[in-house]
Amino acid sequence: METFSSGQHTIYHGDAVCVLESDRIPKASIDLIFADPPYNIGKNFNGRRDKWPSEKEYCAWISHWLDLCVRKLKPTGSLYLMCATQCFASFDLLLRQRLTILSRIVWHYDSSGVQAKRYFGSLWEPIFHCVKDPKHYTFNADDILVEAKTGAQRKLIDYRKQVPSQYNTKKVPGNAWYFPRVRYRMPEYEEHPAQKPIALLERIIAASSNPGDVVLDPFAGTFTSARAAANLNRRSMSIEIDEDYLKIGLRRLELAAEYKGERLHRPLKSYEDEYSSESKNLTLFE
Repeated sequence: METFSSGQHTIYHGDAVCVLESDRIPKASIDLIFADPPYNIGKNFNGRRDKWPSEKEYCAWISHWLDLCVRKLKPTGSLYLMCATQCFASFDLLLRQRLTILSRIVWHYDSSGVQAKRYFGSLWEPIFHCVKDPKHYTFNADDILVEAKTGAQRKLIDYRKQVPSQYNTKKVPGNAWYFPRVRYRMPEYEEHPAQKPIALLERIIAASSNPGDVVLDPFAGTFTSARAAANLNRRSMSIEIDEDYLKIGLRRLELAAEYKGERLHRPLKSYEDEYSSESKNLTLFE
């Protein structure tokens, strides 16, 4: 197990269960956990196939590392967990046995490529927002306000108030979130089959942590949660088993300029070349 750290941000290169079982991350030390585990739907993660022999075995694996995560959370900590729509009900039961679920969030997005022809294709993914103590947890409502269309655009008057006045122009988001999926031509795109938008992670981290807090991601992937944490002046701990994805994290968090003699930089895309305006703007850690 390798460890890379800048003091503010730490990466553990190894299996999530092994790292969580160790004392590398102390008990009751984490303010916020964002977990985006493999979905058990057959995706190829750099040669690791996201498929368990049975749903029972998959849920047993989820249960094991979820228990470990709960131990790492502070008494006032929060946990967000993403899963496939196929497993939504199972995850709901697993979480209710361990934490209080405050919200069941729907992240929806537009179609990407060919959709199903013999059934209704999935254009959303569940996100559970959970806390250890429903009376004591962080939720920074003012930091995540969005435009209230009724108040901001239609300028309707609320006549139910003692003094009639216009509806508020800002509100806390509901539990249906629209963020576009990360596409190849987007600047944030990395070579990973399940990358999440940084705007989605920034909303979660801004809402459920404070500056200086520690955010843990046990399945770091493209390290979007850690990058979002850095953007918002939070600390981060990330676990990643794959070496190629580890290099993404080292680059995005500026923890190393090289890895095993390889210079770390964002790979050029098919429409770029070394003389293009896009590539000229690249930095070493971009």
